[in-house]
Amino acid sequence: MFIQTLPHENEDRMKFLPGRQVLAEGSILFENEKEGRERSPLAARLFDIPGVRSVELGEDYVTIVKRTDAEHKTLWIQLKPMVLAAIMDHYMSGMPVLNGEPQSARASYSEEEQKIVDSIVELIDTRVQPQLREDGGDVAFKSFDPADGVVVLEMDSSGLSTPAFGTQIKIENTLKHFVPEIHRVRFERMVEEVAEDTSDRPGLKSDEADQIRVLLETRINPAIAAHGGYITLIDIKDNTAFVEMAGGCQGCGMADATLKQGVEVEIKSAVPVIERVLDVTDHAGGANPYYVGY
Repeated sequence: MFIQTLPHENEDRMKFLPGRQVLAEGSILFENEKEGRERSPLAARLFDIPGVRSVELGEDYVTIVKRTDAEHKTLWIQLKPMVLAAIMDHYMSGMPVLNGEPQSARASYSEEEQKIVDSIVELIDTRVQPQLREDGGDVAFKSFDPADGVVVLEMDSSGLSTPAFGTQIKIENTLKHFVPEIHRVRFERMVEEVAEDTSDRPGLKSDEADQIRVLLETRINPAIAAHGGYITLIDIKDNTAFVEMAGGCQGCGMADATLKQGVEVEIKSAVPVIERVLDVTDHAGGANPYYVGY
């Protein structure tokens, strides 16, 4: 779930776009907390947040006006994460936006399938989420497809100090170890994440960079995930793609063969403008020489 935010010319107001339907039509403004709690489970969650003065629900948005009185004067830097979490929790709960609307099914799971789901949720709550939050991230269960064994998790990796893909490998391996019915774990973004500063690497903003990133995430990284490795695009310059190999690939004696015989071949085939793929990883020390004097 990717929640976008739009500031307003009135700095006390902010619009949140959850990327899915909020109301079927029209809009409803709750300036009275009691009315909001009685009519809308979503508004009730939002009014639980100290500093929320009013809630407006539209077809594809939620607008929050924060309180400015001395007792509850709150900055958006404090309030925004709590609003994002409340919207996320509401949609994860399956509750209707307005009372009287049909509640989303907890999921049309059979009794046995529900036991699997319960096991997944318990693992996330007790093993995965505490460690991830300690590292600066967060994760939540979204769905499980019993037909193909795919679990969908929503993940906030904006605060992680390590690349998200490596963390995702660990999470997937943990879930698959304890729940053999899981064949694959797919990750979606939980909230709007802070974009990496790439102002000094214009090659990362090109169409070729987007194509390579999609290739890495959909074909290459899943293939090497079994060995605990992952590859990140660092830059593109002069028809050369610079990549970094990390996790199980860093320091591996087969890293060069993996790059030349596998990764480079796939990238050049998918993005013909790329003539070379260079590994900028220091496999001995873990430092990245690309950033030194380049």
